[in-house]
Amino acid sequence: MSGPVIVLVEAPGGEPDRLSLEALAMARGLADALGGGTAVEALVMGAGPGAAAAVAALAGHRVAAAHHSSDPRLDTYAPAAWAAAFGAVIEARGAVAGIGPGSDRGSEVLAHLAARAGLPMAANVVAVEPGATWRLTRQRWGGSLLEDATLDAPVRLMTAAGHAFAAEPVDAGAPPPAMALSAPASDADLVVRVVSHETPTAGAVTLGDAKVVVSGGRGVGSSAGFAVIEELAGLLGAAVGVSRAVTSAGWRPHAEQVGQTGTRVAPELYIACGISGAIQHIVGCRAAKRILAINTDPDSPIMQVAGYAVIGDLHSVVPAISAEIRRRRG
Repeated sequence: MSGPVIVLVEAPGGEPDRLSLEALAMARGLADALGGGTAVEALVMGAGPGAAAAVAALAGHRVAAAHHSSDPRLDTYAPAAWAAAFGAVIEARGAVAGIGPGSDRGSEVLAHLAARAGLPMAANVVAVEPGATWRLTRQRWGGSLLEDATLDAPVRLMTAAGHAFAAEPVDAGAPPPAMALSAPASDADLVVRVVSHETPTAGAVTLGDAKVVVSGGRGVGSSAGFAVIEELAGLLGAAVGVSRAVTSAGWRPHAEQVGQTGTRVAPELYIACGISGAIQHIVGCRAAKRILAINTDPDSPIMQVAGYAVIGDLHSVVPAISAEIRRRRG
């Protein structure tokens, strides 16, 4: 019987995020392929009520045990300290693999862990075939191509490509037993850490969780021009997204950027307004189930991935859509 597959779970506010649940789905598939009763276990950072809530929320995701740190200093993000804790769990449990979510934090923690342990790490994995040497398929160049690779190490370290695995629960199981990790972080590992958070606007829809995203690009023209984007987003209960050109111009904050260097989204509907569709932006929105492009240029790259398109000036089209929504709602 092999050791378990252990997954790093990010749980802001005590709720496992979507990318972490996707990493658990990848781990379940790997455990099934390994056979021999291989278990999936989770590592949840923190020692307070948030960690307990996160462990409870893992019910139904086929997690055999949930480890959490006994050091309250790990309640907030500290990449080197989180990596040290992850390494301690892997060693104590004799894990066969460690998997991180396909987020900036997941990638950073796994990179720290690989460097500390002297092990290779594969990022953005979409498929794993274990054997004498493990065969992987992973995304490269921002998801524009797939690479076949091999990974051979005493412990395989990987991150799950964002939105490549289903995040839904698989059964009606009970929460996993919680196991305290006694591995206090060193002061050196806490030099880089999060010391404060900015609270988002009450009721605001976040990009990562939004079912609908309305994004604006250079074609919006100015920061004031985003009034029509915000109006439509408000009517649809959507999040507002932007292209890199918008954040570079200082019209909107980087937190709203969709793309390779921003947030990768997977909504039910993505509405791209005045966005030409450079590959870096398409990487961020290609996981959307439906893409509607509003652009004056019928030959813009965004049209190659859009399922629906309106050829026209967004300053006329978007207000017309908002007006029609209001009319139909009475």
